[in-house]
Amino acid sequence: MRVRRRKGAEEHLANNPHYVILNPEDAKGHWQEIFGNDKPIHIEVGSGKGAFITGMALQNPGINYIGIDIQVSVLSHALDKVLASEAENIRLLQVDGSSLTNYFADEEIDLLYLNFSDPWPKKKHAKRRLTYKTFLDTYKQILPEHGEIHLKTDNRGLFEYSLASFSQYGMVLKQVWLDLHASDYEGNVMTEYEQKFSDKGQVIYRVEAMF
Repeated sequence: MRVRRRKGAEEHLANNPHYVILNPEDAKGHWQEIFGNDKPIHIEVGSGKGAFITGMALQNPGINYIGIDIQVSVLSHALDKVLASEAENIRLLQVDGSSLTNYFADEEIDLLYLNFSDPWPKKKHAKRRLTYKTFLDTYKQILPEHGEIHLKTDNRGLFEYSLASFSQYGMVLKQVWLDLHASDYEGNVMTEYEQKFSDKGQVIYRVEAMF
């Protein structure tokens, strides 16, 4: 998600260290201590403006959530939502999703969400897609045995690529939705992009894949 640079975004993040982990390398292996409990930890790579991660945290108080985004301005908007929600089971990280092993120990995360990631449609950019095999290597390392990835996208090309990538990696496709909003799936929390695309009548794809 590309947004206009937000004035004061860096200061906004720095002024809220309870929610924004400012030294994420130090958090590796200590996330249960940071949350103050041993509840499952779910992360969203590319959390955007925070609608999904905040909605999930409010809907599931028995789970801890970490929203990850590299863009300072975007994450500052997510912080606004977190502060407004007053949810204690959310933390935010301003880091690159390709370097997750720097911030999470082996098997420290229970589930990973990829929502409306950049599709990188050109074949030469395939290695940048968040479901490319090198990213899957990283996810597998921080997830437990049989850990899961839940992906949503409006981009059919990325969805088809991801299904193939998961399968070729040896992952199990637990369930696939070719039109999520027309299905009987319950408890869906929409991202900002999802709401926008849904309002335009676009189909939303979803898959749950397990290592």
